[in-house]
Amino acid sequence: MDTAFEYVFPAIRGVQARREYYVSMCPLRLIPKMFLFDEDELVPEIRAQRSLNKGRLPEIAEYILNNRDDYVFSAITASVDGDVRFEPSGSGPDGKRLGALHIPMSSRFIINDGQHRRAAIEMALRENPDLADESIAVVFFIDLGLERCQQMFADLNRHAIRPSKSIGVLYDQRDEMARLTKLVVFRAPAFRDVVELEKSTLSLRSRKLFTLSALYGATTVLVDGIELETLDDYADVAAEYWEEVATHFPEWKHVREGKMQAAEIRRDYMCSHGVVLQAIGRVGNTLLKRNRKTWKKKLTKLQTVDWSRSNDTFWEGRAILGGRVSKSTTSVMLTTNILKQHLGVALTPEEEDAEANFQKGGNGN
Repeated sequence: MDTAFEYVFPAIRGVQARREYYVSMCPLRLIPKMFLFDEDELVPEIRAQRSLNKGRLPEIAEYILNNRDDYVFSAITASVDGDVRFEPSGSGPDGKRLGALHIPMSSRFIINDGQHRRAAIEMALRENPDLADESIAVVFFIDLGLERCQQMFADLNRHAIRPSKSIGVLYDQRDEMARLTKLVVFRAPAFRDVVELEKSTLSLRSRKLFTLSALYGATTVLVDGIELETLDDYADVAAEYWEEVATHFPEWKHVREGKMQAAEIRRDYMCSHGVVLQAIGRVGNTLLKRNRKTWKKKLTKLQTVDWSRSNDTFWEGRAILGGRVSKSTTSVMLTTNILKQHLGVALTPEEEDAEANFQKGGNGN
C-alpha cells in the first residue's frame, strides 16, 4: 500500500470484549483534519455523538493557551471505518502488541468521546500554531456501524461522574480563590475538623458542619473587590473575619469540642448552611470596604439573630423555600439583605432592587 495515502501511527494493540483496539499518540495538528465534526444538522437518532456545545469551546481553548507548561488532556476515543492494518514490530508476546497502525486517509472517523476537546484544540491551534507538534492520546476502535458507535458513546459516558466541587477546590492549584480558601480553612481554628474537604453535600450522619465548596463561595464574595498585595494578605483578612464571625456562633465551637452533634446543628439551625455562609461573606465584603475599623462591632448583632430553621419571619422566602434550604443567587441576596438590615448595614442598589421585588411578592426564585 502507498503510505502517501495513509496515516501511520506507532500503536499498542489491546483487546476488549474480544475486539481489538489500538492506542496511539496523535500530533495535535492532525486532530482537526482527521476528526471532522459534520453531524450538526443530523437528528439525534442517526448521530453517534452529542451535538457540540460551542459555548464550552473558548474556555477549553483558553485552558490550553493559558497553561502551556502544564495543561492535561485525557485521550480521545474514536471509531474508524476503513481498511485498518496493524503491523507488529516483533514476533514475541510483547512484540505482537507493539507496532504500526496503518489507517487509509479515506477512512471515516467518529469521535465517541472527546469532540469538545477536538474542537477546542482546533481553536487553540489557530491562536498558537506552536501547539501543532504536541500530541494527545487517541484510542482507536474499528467501526462496527452506527448502532455500535452510539452504544459506545452511551457506555463511555454511563459511569462518568463529575468530581464534586469541594474536591475540585481542594486539588486546584491554579485558581487563586481555591488556594485562598484552603489557606483560610487550614489557618482559622474555627474551621478545624469541621470542614468536609471532598464532598459538596453532607450526609445526615456527617460530623462536619461545612463543605469546602460552601466556604469557597463565601470567601470568594468576602474578598471580592478588596485590594491587597499578596495571597497571604487576603488569607489573613479572611481568616480574621471568619474567626470573628465564629465568636458569635457558640454552636460551631460546641461541635468542634464534641459537645454538640454537627447533624443536630445542620438540622435545626441555619448558621452552617452554604446560603447563610455566602450571605455572611457578602455582609463582610461591605463591612470591610465601608467600615474597615468598626466592622467587628457591627457583627456583634449576629448573636441576636434567631438562627433556628423554624424562624419563618427571617428565613421563609429567602433562605428557605417551601421548607427546603435554597442555594440560588436570589436566595443568597435576600438572605444577605435580612442580615444587613438586622446588623444596620446599608444595602447596595442591587440589593435594594431585590428587596423591593421581594416585598412586592416576587422573590424571583
